[in-house]
Amino acid sequence: MDEISTGGLLGGRLVYRQLRGGHRSGFEPVLLAATVPARPGERVLEAGTGAGAALLCLGARVPGVTGIGVERDPALASLASENFVANKFHQISAIQADATALPFAPDSFHHVLANPPWFGTRNTPSPDSRRALAHRAEAGLLRGWIAELARVLRGRGSIGLILPASSFAEAAASLRAQHCGGITLIPLWPRVGMAAKMIILTARKHSKGPDAVHPGLILHDETGITPAAEAVLRGGVGLV
Repeated sequence: MDEISTGGLLGGRLVYRQLRGGHRSGFEPVLLAATVPARPGERVLEAGTGAGAALLCLGARVPGVTGIGVERDPALASLASENFVANKFHQISAIQADATALPFAPDSFHHVLANPPWFGTRNTPSPDSRRALAHRAEAGLLRGWIAELARVLRGRGSIGLILPASSFAEAAASLRAQHCGGITLIPLWPRVGMAAKMIILTARKHSKGPDAVHPGLILHDETGITPAAEAVLRGGVGLV
């Protein structure tokens, strides 16, 4: 039997249960959800939803949005479904499926998002099989995730990805190969004066708009989490 811990998201506004072992949610899904330009009634897909943190935060910010989370680990997919029900987000659900072979027709969603695995094969794999599954990326995996996400995305719909900064070039090239333009880079600065280790990339399918670099978000200062980061992580405000 998997051990489960109970905590909260958005300053305790949301109940969030996750597995004690394997991958555990950090700030990434909360920040990613804050970049999705969804409106009530629109349909959103998250690939690799885990226990559902990103879709929970999106549902709290945009009441009436419809969401589906895809998760390869059946225990996590079940837990995500329970989290959606516990928070009364009955328009959001989760299914067990592979992000590289999504069971949806083309042009099914207004918005798609993902926090893909990104540890390369040269990194030492975690001895925890669930953590290794969530983090480890074989060659070409990011390209495959982006291709599938773009396939099910409607024209002019948005795609959002949170990634290590080192994946920027591969991700941008893969987005362009899938006819996604208007790419916006959102750096996540650990502290003032430090290089961004993580980034968020957003783009629009079939957009011919110019690329842009967003001011980004500084996560920490000498007192702890910055007020701007607190507004997103606890207050649930949008990031763009």
